[in-house]
Parts: sequence; C-alpha cells; structure tokens
Amino acid sequence: MTPVAIALGSNLGDRLAHLREAVSLLGQAICLERVSLAYETPPMYVEDQPPYLNAAVTGETDLGPLALIAFLKSTEHRIGRTPHQRFGPREIDLDLIAYGRLRIRSRGSIPLHVPHPRLPERRFVLEPLAEIAPGLGLPGLGSVSELLGSPTVRAQGCEPFAQIAPR
Repeated sequence: MTPVAIALGSNLGDRLAHLREAVSLLGQAICLERVSLAYETPPMYVEDQPPYLNAAVTGETDLGPLALIAFLKSTEHRIGRTPHQRFGPREIDLDLIAYGRLRIRSRGSIPLHVPHPRLPERRFVLEPLAEIAPGLGLPGLGSVSELLGSPTVRAQGCEPFAQIAPR
C-alpha cells in the first residue's frame, strides 16, 4: 500500500454535499486515514466565481499513480463535473498531491505532476493538509507545515466551514 494525499474542492451546487460524496467514493480505492474539515476559500486565478469549499484526505492505496489519477477523474465525472474554464468554477475537483515519496512529471495521455506543481502557493490546499498531516514530506518541496509558513504561499482567506466526515 502506498500513502497518498488528495485535495478536494467545490464551488458549484451543494459544495459540502459534493465533498462528502467525493470522500465516500474515494473510500472505494483508498483506505482513508484522515479527512480534514472543509474550509471556505476565495477563488484563485479566476476571481469572478463563487467561493470554494476545500478539504484534504490522506490514506493508502494499492493503485498505481496513473490508475489513481484515472480513478480521481472518473470520480469527478460521477459527481457531475462538467468541462469548464481552466481554474474556473467546478462541481468537484480532485487533485493528487502526494503519492508516497515519488516525484513524478508525466505528459502522457493523462498528465501527472506529483507533488502538485502549484502547491507551494495554494493556502487552500495547505491549510486542510496541515490540519491532518502537517509533517507530510513532499519530495523537492519540504513538509506541509514548512510550505504553509513560506513566503510563496498566497495570503488568502481560508476559514474552517464544516466537518465532512464523522470524527
């Protein structure tokens, strides 16, 4: 089994319900260990859209990295994600943040970049991850808590919103 970290986000429809459904479906391929709170955050990159709810999960999987990415994409589709503008509004977004200690850069039919290349600037990913895995080491980047305290992370609101899973 390989340890993984997944970031979740939603800003269309019932955002909290989308996150909860995603966590439930992720349990089909990942032995979930920790689920963060949902955090409400302003949009980044494309600012003319509703606020997001963001969260993170950690666990272990038997799937390889490409199979896991394919599973994440099919899960987004099951929840109702439709094609939208890049960085625009979405029903659900699932990003593979960490896959064991691997650092992967692949441009195949399914692009794969682990750790996620924009992670060092994304407070909306780092805050939920810091709640559940502050010491998580990300190859080439440092730990989650180090990244959260670095000058590269954007100063954006990131407020606890609700529980996703029972504690």
